[in-house]
Amino acid sequence: MTSRLQDALAGKPHVWGGWVVGPTVIGPEEYAAAGYDYVGFDVQHGYLSDADVALMLRRLEHVPIATLVRLPDAAPAPIGRVLDAGADGVIIAMVESAAAAAAAVAASRYVPDGIRSFGPLRASLGLDPVELQQRASVFAMIETAAGLAAVDEICAVDGLAGIYVGPADLALSMGHGPTQAFSTPEVLDAIGRIQRVATEAGVVSAIHANVGTVGKSVAQKGFQMITLASESQALRRGAAAHLADARGETP
Repeated sequence: MTSRLQDALAGKPHVWGGWVVGPTVIGPEEYAAAGYDYVGFDVQHGYLSDADVALMLRRLEHVPIATLVRLPDAAPAPIGRVLDAGADGVIIAMVESAAAAAAAVAASRYVPDGIRSFGPLRASLGLDPVELQQRASVFAMIETAAGLAAVDEICAVDGLAGIYVGPADLALSMGHGPTQAFSTPEVLDAIGRIQRVATEAGVVSAIHANVGTVGKSVAQKGFQMITLASESQALRRGAAAHLADARGETP
């Protein structure tokens, strides 16, 4: 049994994602209606708990969109909980070593392959441990200079689905402003290197683009999985456009 995310990645050259940072009952459904392939729930920086995520995942059971959850570290209990709730995968922040990436993978797998505790919460997921762990995709975030230095070893971790670039923190760790990631040659070179290493290792290259224009650019550079705007960014842009229309202003 494969997940919606795995099916999308297997069938498309690029998969596009939205991002959710707060509890919402309609945001993920609007992303699905707009044609996005997946939605990411941010439990690291967002105003969400894994309980919030579990409720939203249940609502999306019959909505055609894949789901990922970003977690702040590789602690096994939160990884197991969101996977038990039905997430297609997890994105683990601030991975700086192969050991950290391997710990995240182990938390998604049952014995003898890992340390995940058995406890699926959704009847629709079934009860087969092999199928449950096969559908769980783990992405390691490369977003520091230390992670960049270890990218070859991280990408070689058995069972890792992909690498997910966090451009803002990567830029900060390299001595640049968080908004300069896509305008600084040194950071762009680092992002390109991560993509190449991931591709050579046979894992998915993913990135947080924040806006559509950057999304187009990184897709052209070879990234396969690309997260665009959060629901708050999309709301702000749409609200501004409607107000400009009403005032007769040129956008």
